[in-house]
Amino acid sequence: MIPEDKYRKIIHIDMDAFYASVEQRDFPEYRGKPVIVGGPPEGRGGVVATASYEARKFGIRSAMSSKTALRLCPDVIFIYPRFDAYKAVSAQIHEILHRYTDMVEPLSLDEAYLDVTEDKQGIGSAMDIAGLIKQAIRDELQLTASAGVSINKFVAKIASDMDKPDGLTFIGPSAIGAFMEKLPVEKFFGVGKVTAAKMKAMGLHTGADLKKLSETEIVSHFGKPGKFYYQVVRGIDNREVQPHRETKSVSVEDTYQEDLTTKASMLTELEILTENLAERLHSFGLKGRTITIKFKFSDFTIMTRSHSLTELVNDKQEIFKIIKMILDKAPVEEKRVRLLGVGISNFELPQKENHKATGSQLKLF
Repeated sequence: MIPEDKYRKIIHIDMDAFYASVEQRDFPEYRGKPVIVGGPPEGRGGVVATASYEARKFGIRSAMSSKTALRLCPDVIFIYPRFDAYKAVSAQIHEILHRYTDMVEPLSLDEAYLDVTEDKQGIGSAMDIAGLIKQAIRDELQLTASAGVSINKFVAKIASDMDKPDGLTFIGPSAIGAFMEKLPVEKFFGVGKVTAAKMKAMGLHTGADLKKLSETEIVSHFGKPGKFYYQVVRGIDNREVQPHRETKSVSVEDTYQEDLTTKASMLTELEILTENLAERLHSFGLKGRTITIKFKFSDFTIMTRSHSLTELVNDKQEIFKIIKMILDKAPVEEKRVRLLGVGISNFELPQKENHKATGSQLKLF
């Protein structure tokens, strides 16, 4: 048991429908209307990067094909991303976050962890700090953010998603055990669609079900990630907030209801994934040299194939040329593909010192 005075104070800030909210803020004609930021549905069709909350009421979600989104809401408005604008707003958000702590770990343009165990202004209460951050974002940027507050990163992130939009949720040490037991397995960090389906087929639907298994049993069924599942279902997450975390790679993937059996069908899905990947690269302001395709087959075996370039790239068309070349050479004939992923790495980012959270607690939340 961790002594109360040794608990960390972690905040997870997550902007609400960030890209779409920036568009609605900057262009009044979009306010109150279903808006999608992403590629339009013409031709092969684009991908939804962000949907406004008005669009989400129709079942539209991120990473959905634009054609599907249009079927769900024929009146939806498609807007091409303005990544320079989003990056500028993100910089303003991070300026606000750094008023309270230097322990800020950005996850993307619209999401970050903060360790406020020792906050700059000596406020002491993580809930008060989260409230002040949300208010500053609202007053200065005319946008809303949701915040989760807890003693570790995993629980804080889950908390930030509980009362969106404009939410503020605290899950304290005494509540974590019961909370994790009620949490659906698909909400656990690292549990994707396939793993969640496997868990449910085993009768594991909630944290309480997972908690019945020993660490050895979980690892035997789910491999190395099972160690993490065993810990977090008990509310244990010792990952520190890393202010200068180096991004090693960016990737996207999707699992298909029906196995893909031809290279033509794989190429169609890979183009959708490539567009989504390019949008993420632009949002992070990254370019890379090594492009990778991940194949997961119907027997759950995995194969990856990569190609490295001499120049840095983040353009969709340039990446897709390499994707097509990799697929052409990949031995996937007569294979049944259930999952495809595309990724890019080798960013050659400058190395920075990794500052670690230290120090004792002030007062509990």
